[in-house]
Amino acid sequence: MDAQAWDERYAANDLVWSAEPNVFVAAELADAEPGRALDLAAGEGRNAIWLARRGWTVTAADFSQIALDKGRQLAGDTGVRWVCADATRWDEPAAYDLVVVAYLQLAAPERRAALRAAYASLVEGGTLLVVAHDSSNLAEGTGGPQDPAVLMTADDVLGDLEGLAFDVVRAERVARRVGDLTAWDCLVRLVRR
Repeated sequence: MDAQAWDERYAANDLVWSAEPNVFVAAELADAEPGRALDLAAGEGRNAIWLARRGWTVTAADFSQIALDKGRQLAGDTGVRWVCADATRWDEPAAYDLVVVAYLQLAAPERRAALRAAYASLVEGGTLLVVAHDSSNLAEGTGGPQDPAVLMTADDVLGDLEGLAFDVVRAERVARRVGDLTAWDCLVRLVRR
């Protein structure tokens, strides 16, 4: 999907995602000391808004201007910097203590570019948190994209970052409840060395 397709998707719905932060983002970062954060491929900004309300100085970047406009409205007076940008071309080196990439849906080459850009945006000691639809969700879970090209595993994420210096905090498949069903996500949390 390109920016126009995502603009159309965001324009067709009140909120594509919930206004609440992703359950894994909230769990992993609930006790994190606020600093400068980037929500890359932020969509409507639910994670960015949550972080800002917890004291972070946040930039929300997405290539859908419609999603960002909806996020700005949802945020109200919560201070978030909204930037229309392609995650694969993001270029703010060593600017953030935290980068969140949640449910990015790109094929492997573009995903690799976006994740390496996210990593490059971290200061030394900064945290990268990636949450995505796991490849196994297609056969074993519920919901999510049905295109296997945009699904990934924790090993895929680590492979995309091969050659870079970091310590892995978590890299695994995690279950997410969707009503009475289970969706499978991959979760990677690492710290840049």
